[in-house]
Amino acid sequence: MLQRVQTIWLFFATAAIFSLFLFPYLQVLGPDGTAKALKVTGVYQDMNGQVVQTEPFLALTIATVILGLIPFVIIFFYRNRKKQINISYLAILAILGYSFWLVQTAKNVLGNVTLQLGNYGIGVILPSLAILFIILALRGIRKDEKLVRSADRLR
Repeated sequence: MLQRVQTIWLFFATAAIFSLFLFPYLQVLGPDGTAKALKVTGVYQDMNGQVVQTEPFLALTIATVILGLIPFVIIFFYRNRKKQINISYLAILAILGYSFWLVQTAKNVLGNVTLQLGNYGIGVILPSLAILFIILALRGIRKDEKLVRSADRLR
């Protein structure tokens, strides 16, 4: 059923992943003193008071859209809870791989820049939040499965 609590958690996971388009995951000062912000769409620099995209990340952008759609699609498998559970586990693995990809992209772009706590943006915690929301949705899906099994025993 679409009105179950796992629908809300899966929607929150989708929103957390799509929020990566709004918030940078790293903000650093370059060696030449210019401010750089890394988002999933690319590297943005402050040039003459204007924020300009200096390097696009097309593959990362496409992967973010696909990854954001996975929890949304899981919602519509409400009749097949086993498939919902399997796809949820795959989504968690995909988010973990995606997070690793974000780190590698940042390493390639920044090089040997030393990062401090102030360099991390809100985008760093959003994949972890999406994983948390999917885990909470899994808990709701398992409760539904348990409820259906107990109802089947009564028939």
